[in-house]
Amino acid sequence: MNRVLALAALLLAGPAASAATPAKLKVFVSVDMEGVAGVVSPDQLGPSGFEYARFREFMTKEALAAVTAAKEGGATEIVVADAHGNGQNLLIEQFPPDVRIVRSWPRPLGMMGGIDASFDAALFVGYHSSTDNPQGVRAHTFSSARLHSVKLNGQVASEGSFNAAVAGHFGVPVVFVSGDDAAVAEVRAQLGDVEAVETKRHLGFHAAETLTPAAACARIAEGVKRALARRAGFKPFRIPTPVALDVTFKNYRPAEVAAYLRAIQRVDSHTIRFVGQDMLEVSAFQVFLTNYSLELEP
Repeated sequence: MNRVLALAALLLAGPAASAATPAKLKVFVSVDMEGVAGVVSPDQLGPSGFEYARFREFMTKEALAAVTAAKEGGATEIVVADAHGNGQNLLIEQFPPDVRIVRSWPRPLGMMGGIDASFDAALFVGYHSSTDNPQGVRAHTFSSARLHSVKLNGQVASEGSFNAAVAGHFGVPVVFVSGDDAAVAEVRAQLGDVEAVETKRHLGFHAAETLTPAAACARIAEGVKRALARRAGFKPFRIPTPVALDVTFKNYRPAEVAAYLRAIQRVDSHTIRFVGQDMLEVSAFQVFLTNYSLELEP
């Protein structure tokens, strides 16, 4: 009799009761290059560098380690943003066919291009410390050539915290970061105890004691699995609104010219302030500021 009742209950419940639908887990991966194992100088970071071809392969492998681990950790959908240099570094043919890649610039949300409220977690791979940090390999914030400092509501912002705030606007927590020891320490100081992997230890701006690429990939995979296993314990990084963005240039002239705009306040000789209603406005201004050039015009 009990078996008859159980069968009847199953039939009434329909197909959902006989085959559980896998839980959605959508993961966003932002990949930079300065924090990749072995990277120490411009020789690895751009097409003119003699080691660039090898190191874009290593960058791709670290991103793939995160992607593979995310899939093994239950990810059902993954978007990867190429967030370094020209935005065309990742060897996209090496990724699984169900992964989507965000490439090139300019694009909305910059290094976080492609993220929205449908994601459940964000991973940062290959990140570095901020330009304000005296430690770290190739430390800078958005532009090593142009910017001296970036702040959000008066607090120093690294690319990690800025991008985490963009994710936080959509309610998406950052659960993992990889990069050098200075980058990891900086992100944890700003975001809390996120899962992290040190790919190298800084010895100077252009020097490091580094893991091998294979060792870095193995540790990244382990870290991503740990992060997703405890993702319920992470909270989105939210910046109180309105958001004041202070940008200090290395040269005074950009600050002078930008201050002709009524929406811009010139704080000092080299610093401007833009106040946005939220991180979307601030991110849009940052994308404009770091991408516009007269060279764009024909």
